[in-house]
Amino acid sequence: MAVAEKVLLVDDHEVNLFALQSALSSLGHPLETATSGDAALKAVLRGGVAVTVLDVVMPGVSGLDVLRYMQRLEQTRHIPVLLVTGMGVDSRLAQEAMRLGAADLLVKPIDPWALRIKVNYLHRAGRLLSPRPGRAPARGRPVPVPPPGAAG
Repeated sequence: MAVAEKVLLVDDHEVNLFALQSALSSLGHPLETATSGDAALKAVLRGGVAVTVLDVVMPGVSGLDVLRYMQRLEQTRHIPVLLVTGMGVDSRLAQEAMRLGAADLLVKPIDPWALRIKVNYLHRAGRLLSPRPGRAPARGRPVPVPPPGAAG
């Protein structure tokens, strides 16, 4: 399995995708875009996605639907998802996002500096948590700690 490198940006508005690309291009990670929930699901199933920045409200398959589906599949549940909303601060949405396993919920307009920090952090952390051949993904599972003096 190849190392996941891409940052997937998902929004149904091209202007928002352009803003996300502009904010993240300086990180040097390959960027892929999708304009619908269906296209986002296809992209993560193709593989190679390290982090997903996902709009919540989209026609058809919503960002929350995409996240629900990703969490059901072993192949995609390890991919960190930053949800983005233009609907303002909503405690019910925030609770649902965290319950579904979102790494964070960001409110538009997004501070580009904060977005770069979050994406870069999740990209690096994802390398540690992503599944490798012969090893189960670490997300959501306790890390075994050997007793003192045990050979590793």
